[in-house]
Amino acid sequence: MNVPAILEGLNAARIRYVVVGGVAANAHGSARITLDLDICYDPDSGNAARLTALLAEWQAYLRGADPGLPWVLDARTLRDTPVLTLMTSLGALDIMDRIAGVGEYPRVRSASERADIGGVATHVITLDALIAAKRATGRRKDREALLELEALREIVRRREVKERATRYRTRRAKK
Repeated sequence: MNVPAILEGLNAARIRYVVVGGVAANAHGSARITLDLDICYDPDSGNAARLTALLAEWQAYLRGADPGLPWVLDARTLRDTPVLTLMTSLGALDIMDRIAGVGEYPRVRSASERADIGGVATHVITLDALIAAKRATGRRKDREALLELEALREIVRRREVKERATRYRTRRAKK
């Protein structure tokens, strides 16, 4: 899976999306291995049209299906299928228009932050929103991932508290 190439392609095609799932967890410090890239995309008709064109360029087909299986990937397919698990010429890609525990694309976008993944600027779901999503799915693998994600959140929280205390002490010392 070539995550940077997929992200570069999405950016070049002006696709509005947020990285979610395992790659987002990795961006927040998770050591878990993931074999696909999950994105939540804006289902707006123009964005969906650009996404379907890009997926056609990448020769996308349903993951687990025979590559020659007749299948139509168009705006209607995206509209009628909230989650698609695809194999592309660049690797496994899961696309969805909503995230359990977070909501539809606008909510996911507002619960995202800028990040650099493999040298590519993108948006990733925040750690808190990712934890909410993992809780909402109820899948075993997500419950297992929660332990690490919650530990990462605690590390971030402690670091922020320490930084605030240092800034406070610095300001007091200047007075």
